[in-house]
Amino acid sequence: MSTLPQPAGPGSLRRPDGQPVRILVVDDEATLTELLSMALRLEGWEVHTAGDGFSAIRTGRNVQPDAVVLDVMLPDMDGLEVLRRLRAAAPDVPVLFLTAKDAVEDRIAGLTAGGDDYVTKPFSLEEVVARLRGLLRRTNVLARAESTTLAVGDLTLDEDSHEVRRGGRVIALTATEYELLRFLMRNPRRVLSKAQILDRVWNYDFGGQANVVELYISYLRKKIDAGRSPMIHTLRGAGYVLKPAE
Repeated sequence: MSTLPQPAGPGSLRRPDGQPVRILVVDDEATLTELLSMALRLEGWEVHTAGDGFSAIRTGRNVQPDAVVLDVMLPDMDGLEVLRRLRAAAPDVPVLFLTAKDAVEDRIAGLTAGGDDYVTKPFSLEEVVARLRGLLRRTNVLARAESTTLAVGDLTLDEDSHEVRRGGRVIALTATEYELLRFLMRNPRRVLSKAQILDRVWNYDFGGQANVVELYISYLRKKIDAGRSPMIHTLRGAGYVLKPAE
């Protein structure tokens, strides 16, 4: 199954020909696959999916993805075998493994087989996106002039250095605060619900309460909006929106 390319937002990674980056997501958990696809489409990327190994090999040969997100445990064959077959046709395609196994030997096996990186379930969608961006930048498929800086009004965020500034002043953020702000800045003027924020910034199967979002929004406001015109706004019953100060 494949999705149509979506319009890329500011700072999106692109191929040298200007086309969206192509990602193949391989996982037999339909809900997780859909969540990952939505997250990657928000990056402006073209997403193709497969629910088993044979479909993954066929789709990979047809669409020639720029990177692959690959579950180690598939219903018809081992993810390591899928990797070997994909690499037979595309030796340099970067692969990010998804695994529910957290034993050191399983991780080593995946990387020894040729995987470039891995994340262990449960994970945050932002972590997967960040790992993929890192893998893509280390390949030669990207346009050389892509920007790594997001800007909304006088607020800037550098996705390489993780440096955040407002009005030229550096703002120190924790890792979670940074991921939350990055998600808001990649969707300026768009109302984001607590559920969307939980899915993107925290684990995809996060079992906590939505008040963790309220808590971290309050942390961000103290650092981003303190003594300045507010940029982070609450729409009761709908969610949160970040927009340039008026």
